[in-house]
Amino acid sequence: MRRRVSIVTAVHAPSAPFLAEAHKSLCAQELPDGWTWQWVIQQDGKTDDVRPYVPDDARVTFRQGRPGGPGVARTMALAHADGAYVKVLDADDQLTPGALARDLAVLEGDPGIGWATSRVLDLMPDGSTAGFPADPDDGPIERGVVTEYWARNGFRAQVHPATLCVRRDLLLALGGWMALPASEDTGLLLALNSVSRGWFSRQVGLLYRKWEGQVTGQAPHVDPAERDARMAVVAARARALARFGWHTPLTGSPTPSTD
Repeated sequence: MRRRVSIVTAVHAPSAPFLAEAHKSLCAQELPDGWTWQWVIQQDGKTDDVRPYVPDDARVTFRQGRPGGPGVARTMALAHADGAYVKVLDADDQLTPGALARDLAVLEGDPGIGWATSRVLDLMPDGSTAGFPADPDDGPIERGVVTEYWARNGFRAQVHPATLCVRRDLLLALGGWMALPASEDTGLLLALNSVSRGWFSRQVGLLYRKWEGQVTGQAPHVDPAERDARMAVVAARARALARFGWHTPLTGSPTPSTD
Protein backbone atom coordinates (compact mmCIF):
# COMPACT_ATOMS: atom_id res chain seq x y z
CA MET A 1 0.00 0.00 0.00
CA ARG A 2 1.49 3.29 -1.11
CA ARG A 3 1.45 6.37 1.10
CA ARG A 4 1.01 9.89 -0.22
CA VAL A 5 2.20 13.37 0.56
CA SER A 6 -0.21 16.07 -0.63
CA ILE A 7 1.23 19.14 -2.32
CA VAL A 8 -1.11 22.12 -1.93
CA THR A 9 -0.92 25.13 -4.23
CA ALA A 10 -3.01 28.29 -4.35
CA VAL A 11 -3.00 29.97 -7.75
CA HIS A 12 -4.47 33.02 -9.42
CA ALA A 13 -4.28 34.13 -13.04
CA PRO A 14 -1.01 36.13 -12.91
CA SER A 15 0.93 33.22 -11.36
CA ALA A 16 -0.59 30.46 -13.50
CA PRO A 17 2.14 30.55 -16.20
CA PHE A 18 4.67 29.43 -13.57
CA LEU A 19 2.81 26.17 -12.85
CA ALA A 20 4.81 24.32 -15.50
CA GLU A 21 8.08 25.01 -13.71
CA ALA A 22 6.58 24.08 -10.34
CA HIS A 23 5.36 20.82 -11.88
CA LYS A 24 8.80 20.11 -13.34
CA SER A 25 10.33 20.51 -9.88
CA LEU A 26 7.77 18.09 -8.45
CA CYS A 27 8.43 15.48 -11.13
CA ALA A 28 12.14 15.65 -10.28
CA GLN A 29 11.49 14.58 -6.67
CA GLU A 30 12.64 11.10 -5.68
CA LEU A 31 10.54 9.73 -2.82
CA PRO A 32 11.30 6.85 -0.47
CA ASP A 33 10.03 3.40 -1.42
CA GLY A 34 6.27 3.10 -0.87
CA TRP A 35 5.59 6.82 -1.22
CA THR A 36 3.98 8.92 -3.94
CA TRP A 37 2.68 12.47 -4.22
CA GLN A 38 -0.51 14.19 -5.29
CA TRP A 39 -0.73 17.84 -6.29
CA VAL A 40 -3.88 19.76 -5.41
CA ILE A 41 -4.07 23.08 -7.26
CA GLN A 42 -6.78 25.40 -5.99
CA GLN A 43 -7.59 28.51 -8.00
CA ASP A 44 -8.49 31.60 -5.99
CA GLY A 45 -11.41 32.45 -8.27
CA LYS A 46 -13.42 30.89 -11.08
CA THR A 47 -12.04 32.51 -14.22
CA ASP A 48 -10.90 30.64 -17.33
CA ASP A 49 -7.34 31.99 -17.08
CA VAL A 50 -5.74 29.22 -15.00
CA ARG A 51 -7.00 25.89 -16.32
CA PRO A 52 -4.94 26.03 -19.57
CA TYR A 53 -1.76 26.04 -17.47
CA VAL A 54 -2.67 23.07 -15.27
CA PRO A 55 -0.34 20.15 -16.12
CA ASP A 56 -1.86 17.08 -17.76
CA ASP A 57 -0.87 14.63 -15.03
CA ALA A 58 -3.03 12.01 -13.29
CA ARG A 59 -1.48 13.04 -9.97
CA VAL A 60 -2.82 16.59 -10.33
CA THR A 61 -6.22 17.71 -9.03
CA PHE A 62 -7.51 21.13 -10.09
CA ARG A 63 -10.32 22.93 -8.28
CA GLN A 64 -11.76 26.45 -8.31
CA GLY A 65 -13.55 28.56 -5.73
CA ARG A 66 -14.76 32.06 -5.08
CA PRO A 67 -11.94 34.54 -4.37
CA GLY A 68 -10.76 34.74 -0.77
CA GLY A 69 -6.99 34.95 -0.94
CA PRO A 70 -4.26 32.29 -0.84
CA GLY A 71 -5.05 31.14 2.70
CA VAL A 72 -8.66 30.38 1.81
CA ALA A 73 -7.60 28.64 -1.40
CA ARG A 74 -5.09 26.41 0.41
CA THR A 75 -7.57 25.55 3.15
CA MET A 76 -10.24 24.67 0.59
CA ALA A 77 -7.69 22.46 -1.16
CA LEU A 78 -7.49 20.32 1.98
CA ALA A 79 -10.87 18.83 1.02
CA HIS A 80 -9.02 16.97 -1.75
CA ALA A 81 -5.67 16.41 0.00
CA ASP A 82 -5.65 12.96 1.58
CA GLY A 83 -1.94 12.48 2.25
CA ALA A 84 -0.53 11.94 5.72
CA TYR A 85 1.51 15.12 5.22
CA VAL A 86 0.75 18.40 3.47
CA LYS A 87 3.50 20.26 1.65
CA VAL A 88 3.10 23.89 0.59
CA LEU A 89 4.23 24.89 -2.90
CA ASP A 90 3.30 28.32 -4.16
CA ALA A 91 2.48 28.45 -7.87
CA ASP A 92 5.49 30.61 -8.72
CA ASP A 93 8.06 28.67 -6.65
CA GLN A 94 10.12 25.54 -7.27
CA LEU A 95 11.19 22.66 -5.04
CA THR A 96 14.85 21.68 -5.14
CA PRO A 97 15.89 18.05 -5.69
CA GLY A 98 15.45 15.95 -2.56
CA ALA A 99 13.21 18.44 -0.73
CA LEU A 100 10.24 16.08 -0.27
CA ALA A 101 12.42 13.13 0.72
CA ARG A 102 14.15 15.20 3.41
CA ASP A 103 10.80 16.37 4.81
CA LEU A 104 9.49 12.83 4.94
CA ALA A 105 12.65 11.51 6.57
CA VAL A 106 12.26 14.01 9.42
CA LEU A 107 8.52 13.57 9.98
CA GLU A 108 8.57 9.80 9.64
CA GLY A 109 11.65 9.51 11.81
CA ASP A 110 10.39 11.48 14.83
CA PRO A 111 6.66 11.48 15.74
CA GLY A 112 7.33 14.37 18.12
CA ILE A 113 8.12 16.69 15.19
CA GLY A 114 4.93 18.22 13.80
CA TRP A 115 6.30 20.23 10.89
CA ALA A 116 9.42 20.81 8.83
CA THR A 117 10.93 23.77 6.99
CA SER A 118 14.10 24.34 4.99
CA ARG A 119 16.47 26.94 3.67
CA VAL A 120 15.22 29.19 0.86
CA LEU A 121 16.96 30.96 -1.97
CA ASP A 122 15.26 33.95 -3.58
CA LEU A 123 15.11 33.44 -7.34
CA MET A 124 15.62 36.79 -9.04
CA PRO A 125 14.24 37.76 -12.48
CA ASP A 126 17.73 37.48 -13.98
CA GLY A 127 18.11 33.90 -12.71
CA SER A 128 20.48 34.72 -9.87
CA THR A 129 19.75 33.61 -6.31
CA ALA A 130 20.18 35.13 -2.86
CA GLY A 131 19.95 33.53 0.57
CA PHE A 132 18.81 34.67 4.01
CA PRO A 133 21.75 35.51 6.31
CA ALA A 134 20.13 34.42 9.59
CA ASP A 135 19.12 30.80 8.95
CA PRO A 136 18.96 28.78 12.18
CA ASP A 137 21.04 25.68 12.80
CA ASP A 138 20.11 22.44 11.12
CA GLY A 139 17.89 20.41 13.44
CA PRO A 140 14.87 20.65 15.73
CA ILE A 141 13.09 23.94 16.48
CA GLU A 142 11.66 24.09 19.97
CA ARG A 143 8.22 25.47 20.75
CA GLY A 144 8.08 29.26 20.91
CA VAL A 145 11.44 29.89 19.24
CA VAL A 146 10.07 31.09 15.90
CA THR A 147 7.53 33.36 17.58
CA GLU A 148 10.15 34.96 19.81
CA TYR A 149 12.49 35.62 16.89
CA TRP A 150 9.63 37.00 14.78
CA ALA A 151 8.60 39.44 17.52
CA ARG A 152 12.17 40.69 18.00
CA ASN A 153 13.02 41.10 14.32
CA GLY A 154 10.39 43.28 12.73
CA PHE A 155 7.82 40.50 12.28
CA ARG A 156 10.12 38.41 10.11
CA ALA A 157 10.52 34.74 10.95
CA GLN A 158 13.88 33.02 10.58
CA VAL A 159 12.26 30.08 8.77
CA HIS A 160 10.08 30.51 5.69
CA PRO A 161 6.43 29.36 5.75
CA ALA A 162 6.56 28.73 1.99
CA THR A 163 8.73 25.66 2.74
CA LEU A 164 6.32 24.13 5.22
CA CYS A 165 5.59 20.41 5.33
CA VAL A 166 3.17 19.51 8.13
CA ARG A 167 1.24 16.57 9.50
CA ARG A 168 -2.24 16.78 7.99
CA ASP A 169 -4.11 16.14 11.25
CA LEU A 170 -2.14 18.88 13.02
CA LEU A 171 -2.84 21.31 10.18
CA LEU A 172 -6.56 20.56 10.37
CA ALA A 173 -6.62 20.83 14.17
CA LEU A 174 -5.31 24.40 13.87
CA GLY A 175 -7.93 25.31 11.27
CA GLY A 176 -5.63 25.51 8.26
CA TRP A 177 -4.35 28.90 7.21
CA MET A 178 -5.45 32.06 8.98
CA ALA A 179 -8.36 34.07 7.58
CA LEU A 180 -6.20 37.08 6.72
CA PRO A 181 -5.69 38.97 3.44
CA ALA A 182 -1.95 38.26 3.76
CA SER A 183 0.52 36.78 6.29
CA GLU A 184 -1.83 33.81 6.58
CA ASP A 185 1.11 31.46 6.19
CA THR A 186 3.14 33.23 8.88
CA GLY A 187 0.12 32.99 11.17
CA LEU A 188 -0.02 29.24 10.62
CA LEU A 189 3.73 28.88 11.16
CA LEU A 190 3.59 30.68 14.51
CA ALA A 191 0.56 28.66 15.59
CA LEU A 192 2.41 25.46 14.77
CA ASN A 193 5.46 26.65 16.69
CA SER A 194 3.24 27.34 19.70
CA VAL A 195 1.98 23.76 19.94
CA SER A 196 4.64 21.59 18.33
CA ARG A 197 8.34 21.11 17.85
CA GLY A 198 9.48 21.65 14.28
CA TRP A 199 12.54 21.10 12.15
CA PHE A 200 14.81 23.18 9.93
CA SER A 201 17.04 21.82 7.19
CA ARG A 202 19.94 23.98 6.06
CA GLN A 203 19.85 22.26 2.70
CA VAL A 204 18.06 24.47 0.21
CA GLY A 205 14.53 23.18 -0.24
CA LEU A 206 12.88 25.96 -2.25
CA LEU A 207 13.53 28.57 -4.90
CA TYR A 208 11.30 31.51 -3.99
CA ARG A 209 10.58 33.52 -7.10
CA LYS A 210 10.80 37.30 -6.96
CA TRP A 211 8.77 38.98 -9.69
CA GLU A 212 6.73 42.13 -10.09
CA GLY A 213 3.36 40.41 -10.14
CA GLN A 214 3.65 38.47 -6.87
CA VAL A 215 1.06 39.27 -4.21
CA THR A 216 3.61 40.15 -1.52
CA GLY A 217 5.07 42.81 -3.80
CA GLN A 218 1.84 44.77 -4.16
CA ALA A 219 1.11 48.02 -2.30
CA PRO A 220 -1.75 46.67 -0.12
CA HIS A 221 0.60 44.08 1.36
CA VAL A 222 2.73 46.80 2.99
CA ASP A 223 -0.07 49.19 3.95
CA PRO A 224 0.93 50.13 7.54
CA ALA A 225 -2.55 50.02 9.07
CA GLU A 226 -3.42 46.63 7.60
CA ARG A 227 0.02 45.22 8.37
CA ASP A 228 -0.21 46.28 12.01
CA ALA A 229 -3.62 44.64 12.30
CA ARG A 230 -2.40 41.41 10.69
CA MET A 231 0.61 41.21 12.95
CA ALA A 232 -1.51 41.89 16.03
CA VAL A 233 -3.86 39.00 15.22
CA VAL A 234 -1.00 36.63 14.35
CA ALA A 235 0.78 37.43 17.62
CA ALA A 236 -2.38 37.18 19.72
CA ARG A 237 -3.20 33.74 18.31
CA ALA A 238 0.30 32.43 18.98
CA ARG A 239 0.25 33.80 22.55
CA ALA A 240 -3.18 32.30 23.23
CA LEU A 241 -2.12 28.86 22.04
CA ALA A 242 1.01 29.02 24.17
CA ARG A 243 -0.94 30.25 27.19
CA PHE A 244 -3.49 27.45 26.95
CA GLY A 245 -0.62 24.98 27.10
CA TRP A 246 -1.71 22.83 24.18
CA HIS A 247 0.92 20.65 22.58
CA THR A 248 1.19 17.77 20.15
CA PRO A 249 1.78 14.31 21.60
CA LEU A 250 3.53 11.57 19.65
CA THR A 251 0.39 11.01 17.57
CA GLY A 252 0.68 14.54 16.21
CA SER A 253 -2.73 15.75 17.48
CA PRO A 254 -3.01 18.70 19.91
CA THR A 255 -3.98 17.86 23.50
CA PRO A 256 -3.90 19.86 26.74
CA SER A 257 -0.43 19.97 28.24
CA THR A 258 0.27 18.26 31.57
CA ASP A 259 3.55 20.13 32.02
